[in-house]
Amino acid sequence: MERTEKPGTGLTKKKTTLAAEIAGSRKLIWELAKSDFKKRFVGSYFGVVWMFIQPVVTVLIYFMIFQLGFKSVPPIPGVPYVVWLVPGIVPWFFYNEAMNAGTNCLQEYHYLVKKVVFNVEILPVIKLMSCLIIHGIFVCIMIAMFFCYARLPMATWIQIVYYSFALSVNILALTYFTSAINVFFKDMSQIVSILLQFGMWLTPIMWDPNMFPNRPARLETILKINPIYYITTGYRDSMLSGNWFWQRPGLTVYYWCVTMLLLLIGLKVFRKMRPHFSDVL
Repeated sequence: MERTEKPGTGLTKKKTTLAAEIAGSRKLIWELAKSDFKKRFVGSYFGVVWMFIQPVVTVLIYFMIFQLGFKSVPPIPGVPYVVWLVPGIVPWFFYNEAMNAGTNCLQEYHYLVKKVVFNVEILPVIKLMSCLIIHGIFVCIMIAMFFCYARLPMATWIQIVYYSFALSVNILALTYFTSAINVFFKDMSQIVSILLQFGMWLTPIMWDPNMFPNRPARLETILKINPIYYITTGYRDSMLSGNWFWQRPGLTVYYWCVTMLLLLIGLKVFRKMRPHFSDVL
């Protein structure tokens, strides 16, 4: 029987319950996340090497198109285009992979969903943690690349931890919704994949509004509606500009308000549909 909640307490209770469930299952989540990470490369001759090939090739393609082909002027004077590109594209690789993996997590672990004693709410968290391991490796590669370009470390580099956490919460909020819908509407995974392709170009990752002198006056304001704008800008602030997240108070408040609203909606949909997962799967 459902509990009746007082108005205004729903979001707080849902967040508290979810945080408690994650904390209580942290060892299980970590073990399953490591297993999921290793499982990706089982039977592959080159194993973990394939994890890096596509992202590296993607960076090289954009580097050749924008810097060597179009000879685009770097958005930050004195900063090579590839050094500006990588802090924006690294979080997008994480976002793209975690959204696709999280959307399909209930189908992939259908045998766990059918177990009455297993808490299915941690499945999106397991997929998120597995992708976060890969993201951590890419962040290390990004830092190594910065050293190769003789970029001295800054105190704001530690802020990458904050922005990674912020992006993780947003991903979790969305994947609770998409994974639940995907059980009953199998086309959801394809829709997510297509939206991510559009999202990559609608987010200023490979390009910057300053590259276009005749851009509409409100272009940057429109771009800020996309929460991922806050993340990509934050990674560049941390690695290049040396700005702290509290120096963008409006964007920070907007991002967390949108993310918490998405988390409320995602959890509500997930928990409403949860009793029917095992019947459909």
